Parts: sequence; structure tokens; C-alpha cells
Amino acid sequence: MSEQEIREIRLNPIVPTESVLVATARSMRPKKAEDLAPRDTRKHVETCPFCRGNEDKTPPEIFRVEAEDGNWALRLVPNLYPVLGDDRENANFTFGLQQTIDGYGRHEVFVDHPDHGAAVQEMSETHIEKMFRAYRRRMGELYESDPRLKYVLVFKNFGPAAGASIPHTHSQIIAMPVVPVNVEAEVRNSAEYYHKHHRCIFCALVDEALTFEATIYDRASGEIRRKVDVGQYVIERGEHFIAIKPFASRFEWEVHILPLVHSAEFLDTPDDWLPDLARIMRRTMSRLDAVIGGAQYNFFLHSVPHGEDAGTHAASYHWHLEICPRTSIPTGFELGSGLFVNTISPEIAARKLREVVLEG
Repeated sequence: MSEQEIREIRLNPIVPTESVLVATARSMRPKKAEDLAPRDTRKHVETCPFCRGNEDKTPPEIFRVEAEDGNWALRLVPNLYPVLGDDRENANFTFGLQQTIDGYGRHEVFVDHPDHGAAVQEMSETHIEKMFRAYRRRMGELYESDPRLKYVLVFKNFGPAAGASIPHTHSQIIAMPVVPVNVEAEVRNSAEYYHKHHRCIFCALVDEALTFEATIYDRASGEIRRKVDVGQYVIERGEHFIAIKPFASRFEWEVHILPLVHSAEFLDTPDDWLPDLARIMRRTMSRLDAVIGGAQYNFFLHSVPHGEDAGTHAASYHWHLEICPRTSIPTGFELGSGLFVNTISPEIAARKLREVVLEG
């Protein structure tokens, strides 16, 4: 089957109820060509509340990470328009089938670089390492601050298509009293897999990506129907981390970064692993930028939830970073069916990303 003819539903091995329709012929349908949204590459904007010199335009900072020149490299501030907050507490409410849970939590913003238009691939690996250290620090502080907080999510929206309302590069952190449904599904299904097979499913996927090879033949003709080559989904591999293109990618250029050694909790990531994480992150984003050009994306960090049974998932769950470039708008079919449609085969996308020649 040629790349243009792929039309199949792929099941997410982590969450089997989440399906992806790979329909490469859809990429051939007539559509108006649109120019890439221009990226604001300015280093400083006088009116931007996140640029250096405008610190008084944000709420008082929670903490800052210093740069080598004595100025700030990253700042953490409260979000002016939080989706959750601790300013008031309302009792849970139930009326018939209608139920509410108090919207208690924290919503904060990492101004993750002083340069207004800095993209991740343009940041130094040392700076990206500082960014991950800041994430780790604040996640730990939030969990320790209140036992009601069950989950802390770190995420980044880059570009209007990804939901970024301010062009200055920034990421966000939200602490909440519930575990998000997609994380809960990952935790539940990975626990079921561990119960059956006595190993982490994420570790199994990493092992498959590094060692698995197969050729599938047509019974009648003997022709090769599909070939799976060792490493064909691997985008980057470092000493401690690996970047993989998911077999059931929801988005055309989606890439996940995982520790090579089993680790359920991002907070437990050793200091000497972080330079490798920064390197894999910068190189992966450089590949995506080279292939897509001006990518708008979301990334988010999934780690094991906290709570009474958190320890029971230490062996079955594996923290990871999901990078999801937004190159298309969800259609009515996707919204109505819950089935993601991917118009580029993950195998072809992975090959194009690997073929990018990077310096260093």
C-alpha cells in the first residue's frame, strides 16, 4: 500500500479507547493555500507585560531564576485571568444529576525567556534546563502547599492556533483538585497492562521502538503489506531520554519525549538528567521547525498524579512530555466522533523529521 493510500484506524496502546484515523488521501483534497502566520520575532516590545523592564505590569512574582548577567532568565507570576484560584472556596453542590466541585487551585505563568519572540529551538540548552528545573521546583512546591491538590499540569501554548493569547514566549502551570480525564485514562490503562504483563507499557513501547522489526506479507500474493523497521519511530535519542513519533499520532507531527529508564514522577528526575532532556527538547523542536516552518504547538507534561493511591502507580506509569503541533483545525467529524484524523502517515512524518540535518 502506498503512502497516499493509507486509510486505517489505529488504537492508542496506552488508552485503547482513543482512536486515530490515518487517512493520507485527505491531504490531497482541494483546499485554499494559506500563508503561515507570521511569528513575532522581536526581542523587546515596550507594551508587553512580560518583557524586561515591564515587571510592574504583572502581579508580584512568585520567584525568578537568575541569568548569568544578574538579570532574570525566567519569572513565575500568578495568572491575571486564572481558570482556578484560591481566593474563595465554595461547598460542593449536587442537585439531581447536576454536580459541582469547588474550583479551587492555582494558575500561574512562567515567563520562560526574557526575549519576546524566542522560540524553544532558539534557546540555549542551558536555558531550557533552567526551564525544566523551574517546572520541577514549582510542581513540588504546589503539591506540598495543599493536600487537596491532586494534579499539577505544566503546559505551553505557542501561537494563536494553539491558544496563546500573549505572543511573548511563556508556559503555564495549573494545580487542580481533580485528575484530568486523559491523565486518569493513561494511569488506569497502564495499571491494567502492568497487572497483566508485570511491566510498564511505556517502557515496552520504548523497547519496541529500539528493537522491534517485522515484515507482514499478503497471504494470497506474497507481497509485502507492511514493514516495521527498528528505530523508524525514533526521532532523537540521548543518554537519558528518547523522542518518539507515536504509532497512533493524533496530530500529524506529534512527538513524545520519555525517560529511557522507568520513572513515574517528574519530580524525581535527577539533576544530571536535565541537560540531556534540554538537548533532546531543543533538537526535537529544531526538527519540527525545519519541517513544518513556524510551527504553532502545545506541549504538556504528564506525570503520576498525587493522592492516596499515587504510590500504587509508581511501577506502571511513566512520565512524559507530549508535543502537539497544530497544523489543522478539528473538523465536525472529529468533534462529533471523538476520532482524531491524521492526514500524514506517522511513518513518513518520522522519516522527514529524522532526515533534518542539525548542527552539533
